[in-house]
Amino acid sequence: MSETAAVDKLISARWVLPMTDDGPLLENHSIAITGNQITDICPTETARQKYQAEQTLDLGGQLLMPGLINAHGHAAMTLLRGLGNDLPLMEWLQDHIWPAEERFVDEAFVADGTQLAIAEMLSTGTTCFSDMYFFPETIVATAQQNGMRVQAAFPILDFPTQWGSGPEEYIQKGLALHDRVRNSNLVTIAFGPHAPYTISDEPLKRIATLAEEVDLPIQIHLHETAGEVDDGIQTHGLRPSRRLAELGLISPRTHCVHMTQVDDHDVKLLSESGAHVLHCPEANMKLASGACPVQRLLDAGINVALGTDG
Repeated sequence: MSETAAVDKLISARWVLPMTDDGPLLENHSIAITGNQITDICPTETARQKYQAEQTLDLGGQLLMPGLINAHGHAAMTLLRGLGNDLPLMEWLQDHIWPAEERFVDEAFVADGTQLAIAEMLSTGTTCFSDMYFFPETIVATAQQNGMRVQAAFPILDFPTQWGSGPEEYIQKGLALHDRVRNSNLVTIAFGPHAPYTISDEPLKRIATLAEEVDLPIQIHLHETAGEVDDGIQTHGLRPSRRLAELGLISPRTHCVHMTQVDDHDVKLLSESGAHVLHCPEANMKLASGACPVQRLLDAGINVALGTDG
């Protein structure tokens, strides 16, 4: 009889779904884990012969798969759930959300809201989330305390908020956070310019330059409503996507959140640039903002991910 190898954990299930592009659904397979690494995936009978595990877990007739990823959200806004229902985006933001945030949001609010959101995400299989909200240091600390993977997109706007006075302070704080967590296994940082209508050209150009220099992603709400696109054309003479492209902000590192308003030029721009789209269907339905043409984007070779938004 051959010797067995020692592993920390052996998890067996009726089905294992690797979630790779060409990976099949594996039947009666086991996963061997040592430390924080998956060291093998093989048939359960083979695993029982090959490995001596410190801990074994048999999931029976269940499906074992990687955790889900929430590609865009504002976790702390869980505490604002239900505020300002049945309203269009700008009325919802300007008359309800922004005043509530000005009144209530601080580090304790963000810690509590993020903790609640993490509990809800874990209960439904989400183990990694991207978040754009104030006090990203608190978001990162809360995620680390819960062993949760997070991409913290630090917010950047033209105007002061509870977290900072303007673009320069937001950028300085965000880059300082990146320096503190750059070696973390759980945390990554991204630039989070809020939207084309809340940030002007010069900060956007600076973000594009810095993101390339430090090799960080950029996440931005874009083409969320028809009104946003119309206002962008009236103010800048360009669709917001084209304006961002001319400022150097549309690239493979860019995550475009929403994109409910898409024409042929947008599809061509996204496809040629390698930018990604983060689709938030529930938020778009709540605010009647429109629907992202997911299949059209996928057919054009554009990567599309799912998020919850706020």
